[in-house]
Amino acid sequence: MAKAVRVRVSPTAPDKQKRSGSRPGRIIRSLTGSLEMNLEQYLPILLFILVGIAVGIIPQVLGYILGPNRPDAEKNSPYECGFEAFEDARMKFDVRYYLVAILFILFDLEIAFLFPWALALKEVGMAGFIGAVVFLNILVVGFIYEWKKGALDWE
Repeated sequence: MAKAVRVRVSPTAPDKQKRSGSRPGRIIRSLTGSLEMNLEQYLPILLFILVGIAVGIIPQVLGYILGPNRPDAEKNSPYECGFEAFEDARMKFDVRYYLVAILFILFDLEIAFLFPWALALKEVGMAGFIGAVVFLNILVVGFIYEWKKGALDWE
């Protein structure tokens, strides 16, 4: 069996030739001259990805296999608020609907930034507090601008 010899990664790295073996993730050159890489440190990431895929796919497959499938005319008919659909499904919406939705998401996400700040208020000190006040003032100015422009009016 060929003995592995450790190769220094950078010229400025400290030389620790007294240690035997190699650390995970280092490139190792065996006596035969081939390069090998220790991939043990990537095992948790691979497991995380596999479990995430399994959590997303297994319930769908189980539902498809175990769920009842008894279609009839009522179940296959289009449903719109309890009565038959009377317009084309691809009709145009007013742009204000999208504007209000985007503004809601924008302000909702910006407010979400305040929760970590509130939890770390003692650690960030006065500089963090002043930064949050500036952030909130920018939000208020933006909200007033949208209000004056009529972006929030629904006619």
